[in-house]
Amino acid sequence: MTGDIAERVAAPVRVEERDGVLVVTIDRPEVRNAIDLETARHIAAAMERLDADPGLVAGVITGANGTFCAGMDLQAFLAGERPSVPGRGFAGLVERPPDKPVIAAVEGYAVAGGFEIVLACDLVTAAENARFGLPEVKRGLLPGGGGLLRLPSRVPLQLAMEWTLTGDTFTAAKAAEVGLVNRLTPPGGALDAAFELARRIAANGPLAVRATKRIIVESRDWPWTEAFARQAEIYEPVRSSEDAKEGARAFTEKRAPRWRGR
Repeated sequence: MTGDIAERVAAPVRVEERDGVLVVTIDRPEVRNAIDLETARHIAAAMERLDADPGLVAGVITGANGTFCAGMDLQAFLAGERPSVPGRGFAGLVERPPDKPVIAAVEGYAVAGGFEIVLACDLVTAAENARFGLPEVKRGLLPGGGGLLRLPSRVPLQLAMEWTLTGDTFTAAKAAEVGLVNRLTPPGGALDAAFELARRIAANGPLAVRATKRIIVESRDWPWTEAFARQAEIYEPVRSSEDAKEGARAFTEKRAPRWRGR
């Protein structure tokens, strides 16, 4: 995929901006795109850029050379390194994902921390040869990057228990069957499918997209008696925005809206 703006942010990460979408590629094929501290810092910087740039509406994260991510770089871990960024956590992402939607495009293995990156994303596309898993228990560790917190809300509890307690991997077909994957593609097609989803998101009102994600994420903890009032606090500024008026005007005039993000 070629883009309007492409740049090398740092050796372990590539970033590409295209049509309102920021594509972040973990590029450490010699260690199956495992995450060390430098990589985590550059992913965090890309997420900050995604949120800060009004011209960007959505993001995609993927891995180079047919592998998504093998998790934490164990050699760096044994050397005393923790690939975590203050405020954002492991891989610069899992504790505080960006406010804007992010799609994981998975080829090959997304295991351990790599799978936790996937779980921190909002949508997932996966090639048919992709495999997922949280094998930390096999190494005497726990998936502390959000795997134990997010997986039970994404799949049936019995499957979350089985996959985390055995540490076994599972196929992309199984992930799609239980609703963990939005699009299943032939090998090599995950990134194109993710970009197509992101492009469709980026065509929408940026304020509405950001608020939609915020309400879905935050409302999980809202008491029902407070839910509509809390939703209104987020929704009303969008409803009274210039973009909302532009969306209505464009619909009546039968043309594409020209969003301004305000």
